[in-house]
Amino acid sequence: LKVSTEVKALPCRAPAAVAVQRTAEQHTSGPMATSRSSSRPYDIIVFGASGFTGQFVVEEVARTSAEGPKGTLKWAVAGRSRQKLEKVLEQAAAVLSKPEIKSEVDIIVADVGEPDSLASMCKQAVIVLSCVGPYRFYGEPVVKACVENGAHAIDICGEPQFLEGMQLNYNKEAREKGVYVIGSCGFDSIPADMGVIYTRDQFKGTMTAVESFLTISNGPEGGHIHDGTWQSAIYGFADASKLKGLRKKFGHQPLPVTGSKIKRRSALFFSEELQQYAIPFMGADPSVVKRTQRYLYEDLQESPVQYGAYAGVGGMVSVIKLLFAGMLFWILVKFSFGRNLLIKHPELFTFGMVTKDGPTRKQMEQSSFCLTFFGEGYTPEQDPKQGKPNSKIRTQVKGPEAGYVATPIAMVQAALTILNEPQALPKKGGVYPPGAAFAKTSLIERLNKHGIQFSVVGSPGP
Repeated sequence: LKVSTEVKALPCRAPAAVAVQRTAEQHTSGPMATSRSSSRPYDIIVFGASGFTGQFVVEEVARTSAEGPKGTLKWAVAGRSRQKLEKVLEQAAAVLSKPEIKSEVDIIVADVGEPDSLASMCKQAVIVLSCVGPYRFYGEPVVKACVENGAHAIDICGEPQFLEGMQLNYNKEAREKGVYVIGSCGFDSIPADMGVIYTRDQFKGTMTAVESFLTISNGPEGGHIHDGTWQSAIYGFADASKLKGLRKKFGHQPLPVTGSKIKRRSALFFSEELQQYAIPFMGADPSVVKRTQRYLYEDLQESPVQYGAYAGVGGMVSVIKLLFAGMLFWILVKFSFGRNLLIKHPELFTFGMVTKDGPTRKQMEQSSFCLTFFGEGYTPEQDPKQGKPNSKIRTQVKGPEAGYVATPIAMVQAALTILNEPQALPKKGGVYPPGAAFAKTSLIERLNKHGIQFSVVGSPGP
């Protein structure tokens, strides 16, 4: 669930030109195809292309098609309705002033309720971009078809139960087949997951803990969240108890803690960092970052970083609204009739923030996000096993409207990274969070070029 409020927070300054050096050590190319061939004619297929978010993913693929391998990209759109897909291509052609889109981009009819159609689609793609949410209802058939038919899968899911369930159920088969299934490649959770990695890489020494603070800024016309995101949040909170049971099945041992243990903040607090009230971030970021840190520790023997995620909510008026809406949400989400009310009347229960039409293009143009990271750790000469952390760093990831501008940018750049840098991916396929999959790639540099900017805004120091 995205937190959206007009804020006057930490200044989101332009990023410094920081070159991030990464190594591909312990990473080699997996055996599955990472370029198109006669048997796989499409580099990318956008599935769910006629959905609210899918239409913007289509535009972003069209906008960046010259960034494919050897400067070209062969792609297609897929979904249940050929007529709707044709309209999406017409819209993209008009928005981008590229009339050739209508004739050059193929249409594939496929339905999550028809496994044979999914299998046929996946056999034709190197990568499938899955835009069919809520993922708990529509996501698994796509993952299953991709793994069984050798296509890499990328989604923009913000539902921890789905993401972790896919890892539990499909990681082994994906690993054996060299297929990469990479979830949460949108605003949930590339800025957070890659932001933690970026902050760690910029830290001189051993970073042990980091907290992130999200602020969303809207223009004069305000901002809206689409109904689909709202539904995902409703079902996610309703099934929160099942997530604990799912996690027990992994049998994970707690990650080791280096330095001071990070302190969990209260449910509502005044943030000195933001100079406004803040709450714990309710999205997938903490879950996704922890999965990446586990991978980096267990597979690459890198020291794990503790993480806490928070979101600014503004002043006292915003707090009162949040408390009222939050209490009502928590009561209603526990019962089926309450969930039906929340789904039928999203505007009523969110003070108009959630709508069935989503934000307008003008609202999206005027919106932006800023994610600020405060990291701490030990300088190179300090032993991390002794004494308290003696160095700090502040970084920022900032970008355009989170849900429907930044999300397509992040998703498409993730796909282009797979196509262009297969040797920098984890050495074996599997189900990965984005930080684990892209830690050794140039994804951050790619995002910097497309308006999602990573920068150091506070030099390390005691």
